[in-house]
Amino acid sequence: MTNPSVVQDTRTPLPGQEAATEERLSEILSSYQGKDDELIPILQGVQQAFGYLPELAMKRIAEFLKLPESTVFGVGTFYAQFKLHPSGKNIVRVCRGTACHVRGGARILRQVEKELGIKPGETTPDFDYSLETVACFGACALAPVVVLNKNVSGRMTTTKVTGMLGNRGD
Repeated sequence: MTNPSVVQDTRTPLPGQEAATEERLSEILSSYQGKDDELIPILQGVQQAFGYLPELAMKRIAEFLKLPESTVFGVGTFYAQFKLHPSGKNIVRVCRGTACHVRGGARILRQVEKELGIKPGETTPDFDYSLETVACFGACALAPVVVLNKNVSGRMTTTKVTGMLGNRGD
């Protein structure tokens, strides 16, 4: 069962955004020659410009490089650096490594999910937060660890999670 308040598929621009997307995309593509070995740098440029890879942009890149759409989408989904939907302004990453698991990482993740109202891989409807899990941050001495944007918080408790995220005004 899906949560209707969670952003599900926002890859297609809203009405009125297509022209702006197309204009910005044309600017990006104008600095390339249209060779297929430019695919990854073009995807990186689009991701930097939009924060994700809009479906419209992926189709336009395929046309520009004369590649099948499946090739462009395949590369876009293969590499973890590329996102197919917008991320929130704030990224919350919860470590699921062994040390974090042993020290209550699952409980911390449940509390983050409760505070944000989303599951890993989802974004809040207001685009304020996205939730991700990470195999290991390498900060095992601080377990359990939560990273909010670039701020590492160790020895997390459910109370600390509420303090970090609980005043969202939801």
